[in-house]
Amino acid sequence: MATFSYIAVDNAGKVLKGNFDQLDRANAIDALIKQGFKPVSLKKTKEKTESQSIGLKNILGGNKVKPDQLVMFTRQLSAMIGAGVPLLRALTALSTHLADSPALRKILEGIIQEIESGSTFGDALAKYPNTFNDIYVNMVRAGEAAGILEEILQRLALQQEKSMSMRKKIKASMAYPIVLLSITVLAFFGLMIFIIPQIGKILTDLGGADAKLPTLTLVMLGISSFITKYWYIVFAVLGASVYAFMRYIKTKKGKYQFHYILLKTPIIKKIIMKVAVAHFARTFSALIEAGVAVLEALTVTSRAVGNAIFEEALVKAEEEVKNGKTLSSVMEANTLFPPIIAQMLLVGEETGQTDKVLVKVADFYEEEVDSAIASISSIIEPAMIVVMGSMVGLIAASVMLPIASLSQNIK
Repeated sequence: MATFSYIAVDNAGKVLKGNFDQLDRANAIDALIKQGFKPVSLKKTKEKTESQSIGLKNILGGNKVKPDQLVMFTRQLSAMIGAGVPLLRALTALSTHLADSPALRKILEGIIQEIESGSTFGDALAKYPNTFNDIYVNMVRAGEAAGILEEILQRLALQQEKSMSMRKKIKASMAYPIVLLSITVLAFFGLMIFIIPQIGKILTDLGGADAKLPTLTLVMLGISSFITKYWYIVFAVLGASVYAFMRYIKTKKGKYQFHYILLKTPIIKKIIMKVAVAHFARTFSALIEAGVAVLEALTVTSRAVGNAIFEEALVKAEEEVKNGKTLSSVMEANTLFPPIIAQMLLVGEETGQTDKVLVKVADFYEEEVDSAIASISSIIEPAMIVVMGSMVGLIAASVMLPIASLSQNIK
């Protein structure tokens, strides 16, 4: 997108000045002519992309469109189009009533300008990939082509709600163990920095400088001494390690390796596989139901499944389907997907109802994810308590053993 400064004359001979955003100079001139203006001067002031227009507010989260706001917008737009309101009028009405989401209002204003310049609704949405992903854009394009935009928007809203609900459940299940782990780490450093040095001083005063302390106590005192003396190095290394790890898993190679390790981790791998299968079934069925071709649906679904290993498997499946194989046979040969996927796809291919059977698969695996999250949460809680208890027990033992030894020497 680029920002243009224009001077134009309307039909009454009145000179008008202003700024507006357009894809290029030709689109800007066409937009002025469509509004009945005669361009006199048109200058491009600056390039503008979605990421550049967000700026500092996006870093702070102020210019990010929230998932629930996008769901509400999708449902409202579907209702207005179903009521017979023209698309441009519906978008204009929605943009003027988005006081709680200035970011979405700004995006809608840009979309309106794109449509006024001759773009389709799907192409206009594609200009804002940070807000409208490939699934959203492709389904809207399919809905426009088939003349069923209202139904497509309803399906999109339902799919977004399902995905948002699953993400919230996963985040909620992870919140408790993360809090416990954070408390454990803080307690460890607190004990090592403030408590253990004082205990070491007391033991030295009681037993003298030559007192023989148990190995466990010596290890704890050594760790405490190192952290106390070089705390700035310890925290710097920890912070740098976390930062480097987060950066690495965002790279293509790092993301693949991280997801591979997760899929090999006991207990966790079951949840990850069920989440990925649920995402695949829900997304693929929605695209097929919208009339998107199988190959294009596989491409879009591979990017939306949320796991690099599954993404690679779907890309390979797309190549095999291109070579003439059926999707059900390809899935049957892939051990990454459960047998039910191949069986249901085969039923769908034979009956022509692939979208409907995959929706049932998605519902089933979403329920499986809920039960798996509940079970793993019940395991994590006592496990974290054991970890915290073990840490406290080690520290207590390192203190009590030398005290017992010193009391025997005093006797």
